[in-house]
Amino acid sequence: MSAPAAAPAARPGLPARCARALLAPRARLALLVVLLVTAGLCVLRWEPQRLLSEGWPPSQVTGAGAVLLFAVGYGVCTAAFVPRPLLNLAAGALFGAGFGLAAAVAGTVLGAGIAFGLGRALGQEALRPLVRGRWLKAADGQLSRHGFRSVLAVRIFPGVPFAAANYCAAVSRCGWLPFLLATALGTVPNTAAYVIAGSSASSPTSPVFLGATGFITVSGLGAAAVAWRKRHRLTAA
Repeated sequence: MSAPAAAPAARPGLPARCARALLAPRARLALLVVLLVTAGLCVLRWEPQRLLSEGWPPSQVTGAGAVLLFAVGYGVCTAAFVPRPLLNLAAGALFGAGFGLAAAVAGTVLGAGIAFGLGRALGQEALRPLVRGRWLKAADGQLSRHGFRSVLAVRIFPGVPFAAANYCAAVSRCGWLPFLLATALGTVPNTAAYVIAGSSASSPTSPVFLGATGFITVSGLGAAAVAWRKRHRLTAA
């Protein structure tokens, strides 16, 4: 007698097919785009940076608690595309140079981590096949092989959009620890200049304020000059 024919494999049910479709790379990328667009629209509508500089944290919270709350709000705002210079000035005005710098750096690392995590979880798998062309491949190679050094250079030189650097690093194979550590170290000089400027804004003719604003101006011009002179190095690499 011939062996009985094998039963056909059971097709996955509708819930399983829906879950698979929602977890597909393109679906996750679409979710990331929706989140980023929504965050940008919320920033334009409510201007959360004004809340941080004028009315938050609430007056009932003081000391380390206020610094911590400000750092959390700072991180969420940077992940939603609020310009960091505005937040740095607010940190200096509210807490002074020392505590303001601590809050701003902590918030910077938190915001970078949020953006990096979202980009890595929702966008990396769908976007990596699109990394083509000499510039994109060179940048991806630098971030993947020399994550700490590359992120540190991007953070030290002003002019590179903070959010763009976060999501580019997320698409690459840069590790979490090099990314966050380089962010914490590389953003200190420029962040400190803005925080000091904010803490001394009430005395715009003071040497401290003039020195901070001068550093901001000189560093921006220096970064532009370096980027112009070294524009072919990344392609060659």
